[in-house]
Amino acid sequence: MLTHRNTFTLWLLLLLHVSGSAMKFNLFGHRRNDLPHEGDVRLFGGSVSEGRVEIYHEGKWGTVCDDGWDMAEAQVVCRQLHFPRAKSVSGKTYGKATGPIWLDDMACKGTENRLSACDFKGWGLSDCTHKEDVGVICETAGTNGTVGDFTYSLDQSISLSDDLGQIFDSGNGCDFLILVQSATGNRHENETLEVVGTTVCAHKLILSQFPRFNASEGITGITVNISQSCQTYFPSFIRYLYTRKVDVTFSSVQCLHWMAYTFGVKQLMEDAGRLFTKILPEDASFYTQMSLYNYAEETGDLVLQENCVQYLAWNYQNLTMSPVWTQLSVELLGSLLVRSDLVVPDEYFLLQTVENWIIEKGDSLTLETQADLLSRIRFPMISAEALYGLESNSSLYSTHKNIYRDKLLKAFQFNILLLSNLKSNPKFDKEDADYRPRIYTAKPWSAAITLKSNRVHYDRYNQYNQIPSVSLTTPIHNSLVFKKNQISWNAAVFRTQHECSNHGLRCESFPVVRMRTYDSSPNNIVFRNRLLLMCQGKYICQVQDFKDNIAHVAKNGTHVLPYPCPDDQYLYRFVVIPEYI
Repeated sequence: MLTHRNTFTLWLLLLLHVSGSAMKFNLFGHRRNDLPHEGDVRLFGGSVSEGRVEIYHEGKWGTVCDDGWDMAEAQVVCRQLHFPRAKSVSGKTYGKATGPIWLDDMACKGTENRLSACDFKGWGLSDCTHKEDVGVICETAGTNGTVGDFTYSLDQSISLSDDLGQIFDSGNGCDFLILVQSATGNRHENETLEVVGTTVCAHKLILSQFPRFNASEGITGITVNISQSCQTYFPSFIRYLYTRKVDVTFSSVQCLHWMAYTFGVKQLMEDAGRLFTKILPEDASFYTQMSLYNYAEETGDLVLQENCVQYLAWNYQNLTMSPVWTQLSVELLGSLLVRSDLVVPDEYFLLQTVENWIIEKGDSLTLETQADLLSRIRFPMISAEALYGLESNSSLYSTHKNIYRDKLLKAFQFNILLLSNLKSNPKFDKEDADYRPRIYTAKPWSAAITLKSNRVHYDRYNQYNQIPSVSLTTPIHNSLVFKKNQISWNAAVFRTQHECSNHGLRCESFPVVRMRTYDSSPNNIVFRNRLLLMCQGKYICQVQDFKDNIAHVAKNGTHVLPYPCPDDQYLYRFVVIPEYI
């Protein structure tokens, strides 16, 4: 039922008819909306994820001949278009093409990030006809099913009436025309750009809430330049301004996010941005993660930026083995190195990867930049054995002697002196991050349980109930002073109320993980242990604290993870993290 306020609003919408001039508005950003660039690809004649492969060269879109075309080439096209992977090579024609045939005899490895980076005859060198134009079908759902053609209904309508949406749909009383146009990249015979467009009729009273539309007195409309791929979703975006409701799909999420950013629709931008986390685990090559991080920086979306950096931090080891590792910006690598939730085998591994990254960059990095990155390594967290051989094993020691010597002195003091003695040193800063461990997964600091593995270890006290558990023994602290002081831990996964009850636990949801020790430890050492959930053994989708030795994987029966994991197939990794206080 309409409230008095909403009824008044609707009458205003129906009665407002204002004449005036129109203005133009360019919607720029992230290659979503400006003109095609050399080497861009698109899928034509099908859907967002399927169609004839076309590539942009010398100001014209052209096709690709199917000679030598296989799944490796299709993978490159789909990756360049930011899909998780290729589903198949398509045999459809997708209509008749009339432009040039730009590529023939393609030979991709499948790891390239752009089709033009593959080997081929040469631009325009082909003996094919358009009957041999190739098409592909890209996968919008990974084989893990974590993305899919998902549809999320965003709803912040609160007390807004659905009748407002009906007013928009009908166009009754609309007084503001939005011409939405897209350059195709092709040119007419007179060399002018070919443009396609559509018109959306809206109401000033609604748009006036968002100043960037400039729906002020005397303005009757605007022109919005946008990419062809986003043009389809513009009416849905405008309708959201009326109803505060919109269905977001894998295909539309970035378009809607960018429109919300451009026109200052903050709530939609934030909500759409959160959905990007579903995409992050899909790309083992990390091209998507890097693209989204750059996009988040461009739009100033700090939440999306943090989600990307967090995923990279948790999956740092996989990142170092990916094709984008050497493409990381100095700023992004620096952001990773300051994080305590960085998941690495140990700190020495981290030092080696940073040294290798610096060497790979070569002369493009100044000595000051190299020194800044190396200074973020927590040398006191490196084992004493690795420290002793560092001078001869480090590839950058001779270049940065002062940094290494200062850091080594600090590390050796940490390893041979009690921190209580270090505190008498005026240079000692107990808040210094160098004295705080990260999340180290190498022995002896972690152990794992895979529920579906035949090698699951069962604690001898739990054999009857078949409760998966694992035991590990670690030093009380990672300083060499405490090396002989050991502490034993037991971790177990409880999957039913019966299992919880038998062990004196009251569990509200399952699974529940307990990690505890019966050994005593010094009062000045606390353990900030973590539970890592690795999805299908491929990527870390959750890093969780223990509260009173307990971690709830699910809450209220629902698995709420930062990054999705299909079928909840986890490897449970338990990490012991001691800190001196």
